[in-house]
Amino acid sequence: MTVSSNTTRPAGGHSASSHSDLLLAGDVGGTKTALALFSAARGPRAPLREAVFPTARYTSPGPMLREFLAGADVRVERASIAVAGPVQAGRALVTSRSWHFGEAELAEEIGVPSVHLLNDLEAIALATVVLQPGDLHALNAGKPVSGGAVAVIGPGTGLGESFLAWNGARYLAFPSEGGHADFAPATDLQARLLAHLTSRFGHVSIERVCSGPGLLTIYEFLRESGHAAESAGMARTLATVEDKPRTISEAALRPSGPDALALAALELFVSILGAEAGNLALKVLATGGVYLAGGIPMRILPALEEGRFMRAFLAKGRMREFLMPLPVHVITSRAALLGAALRGLELATASSE
Repeated sequence: MTVSSNTTRPAGGHSASSHSDLLLAGDVGGTKTALALFSAARGPRAPLREAVFPTARYTSPGPMLREFLAGADVRVERASIAVAGPVQAGRALVTSRSWHFGEAELAEEIGVPSVHLLNDLEAIALATVVLQPGDLHALNAGKPVSGGAVAVIGPGTGLGESFLAWNGARYLAFPSEGGHADFAPATDLQARLLAHLTSRFGHVSIERVCSGPGLLTIYEFLRESGHAAESAGMARTLATVEDKPRTISEAALRPSGPDALALAALELFVSILGAEAGNLALKVLATGGVYLAGGIPMRILPALEEGRFMRAFLAKGRMREFLMPLPVHVITSRAALLGAALRGLELATASSE
């Protein structure tokens, strides 16, 4: 059971107080943070205790982690925390929050002997090797090549990208900051979007248009350019809600009838996401498969299934034939937390040998 507030409770009917030498795993995102306790005995798919925190309510990760651990009669020996941003030499930057922190200082702050930090898309890549059919929704069944590289792309508060490479004995996960590479328009409409944003920002990254905030940016561009009119109802709603991208995607997929401007924005977003997923697949030769991760792909599954995504994914000229057999899946489980737990338990095992 996941708690969608800043309270904690045992998961699966087990009490965390009956265990010792536990691992604290986390997925620190720009919007929300998932935390959980794991034991080596139960493994990375069976948390003993878990909770979700609204990231914006805190000024750093330490208070969240302390709040989660408060009152628990457990001994946490190690923490493995995935973060939405680059990690270098044991120091992390949560890009959307401008949080800078390191492993040693965080360990001291929360009273845990050892803290390991890793990029959230790196954690998701780690998780792909243990995902089960129930964790996945296929957009293209494809045929994976054994030992082939695996690509992961995750639109959320930002755009994350990572990949797995086989070293002859096991898969190794590699993070990237590919979301900050240039946005490359594939249509006249996308070229006009790029020109519009270039006049405002100078450099326009793919993250600028392929993320939660990116969906809002697309919506505003289509409205301001006269591509589609904004309804009075949407204008009123967007003026009052906090999560505008979610509101736009929900309005676009409304069973009673989509909002025209919201639908146009979501369709453009899906095409851009498909094209960028295809770019990543080409760059890493992802014959092992391509995975879409994060809350946005799960929420917009009907739009991803409609066909627009795969058309953009495959629109690579003579490389279309290479891309056609690649498996493409949406991850429907909390993979970053799973990957962080996997890495933490692996490090714990290695340190005890």
